[in-house]
Amino acid sequence: MAKCVGLLKLNGGRHVQGILRGFDPFMNLVMDDCLEMGPGGQQNGIGMVVIRGNSIIMLEALERV
Repeated sequence: MAKCVGLLKLNGGRHVQGILRGFDPFMNLVMDDCLEMGPGGQQNGIGMVVIRGNSIIMLEALERV
């Protein structure tokens, strides 16, 4: 899979930005080099994460694909 930088809007008002590394039929995503942005504006580097598909509201590609 080519490098794809994306921004995810999650339930609970959180946003996660990172590099998409993989996905499955349930839209569970593996993201690398992630930055979590909370509702108050705080940002936390969280590294590689698995995000369950049922918590994703929106996925936006930040670079042209």
